[in-house]
Amino acid sequence: MDETRAREVLAAAGVLPGPVRDARLLALGENAVFAAGGLVVKVGRDAELLDRARRELAVAVWLEEAGVPAVRAAEPKALLVDGHPVTVWHRLPDPVRPAEPRDVAELIRLVHALPSPSFELPPRDLLGGVERWLRLAGDAIDPADAAYLRERRDGFAAAAAALTPHLAPGPIHGDALPRNVHVGPDGPVLIDLETFSSDLREHDLVVMALSRDRYGLPAEAYDSFTAAYGWDVREWEGCAVLRGARETASCAWVSQHAPTNPKALAEFERRVTSLRNGDTTVRWYPF
Repeated sequence: MDETRAREVLAAAGVLPGPVRDARLLALGENAVFAAGGLVVKVGRDAELLDRARRELAVAVWLEEAGVPAVRAAEPKALLVDGHPVTVWHRLPDPVRPAEPRDVAELIRLVHALPSPSFELPPRDLLGGVERWLRLAGDAIDPADAAYLRERRDGFAAAAAALTPHLAPGPIHGDALPRNVHVGPDGPVLIDLETFSSDLREHDLVVMALSRDRYGLPAEAYDSFTAAYGWDVREWEGCAVLRGARETASCAWVSQHAPTNPKALAEFERRVTSLRNGDTTVRWYPF
């Protein structure tokens, strides 16, 4: 699905108040995201994403009823248009500042205080995409590296299943990073609700710990996160396991871009080498 195809689906959906040509493309990944007037429309890459789209809408309604600041659905149901799921959302006002780690912590605390919703949330499957990403990488990566990541995946999946959590399991965002928080005139709100799950609450906290250790998040910014949340997940003995699982997934995710992007290949090799060497201090970079 490219932008042209996504606009064709958008036109067929008939959900915009004006012409499709006036809609502005905000993102193109698993979803094409368009803004027009007071609406944002997400067009999914294929029909396999329909259940996820339906769940995201259910999550939005549930959060609204619970009073958690989050993006709100403009239409209650997902459409399936020419094989693509389409969802319609209220457009957020322009941000007043970038989101910060403490903003994430404040919202995650609200989510973690919620009981389970009336509908089913899946477990957080961090490692489920590893095989697909390695398959897409193909011959662009060293087969020994692919085998190593598969072995790591299996080991960390088993180790994660045996963890004893510090926090009571329940609803989580699943990808609790500043990029998934929008700070408007009324304060921070959660966006990108697709990864909502029911699992160890520690998943939402390990993400920021890994940002500190691997992606250059300043220590003081991380400290603001733990202060706002009220606990540092690094104190938990299971932290290394969830961190290792997320690192494995993050490394494999980069591999899928290696066939067409030399920078991605170089970053993949940096990451897999640091994992092989057990060096937790090697900085990882976007590409």
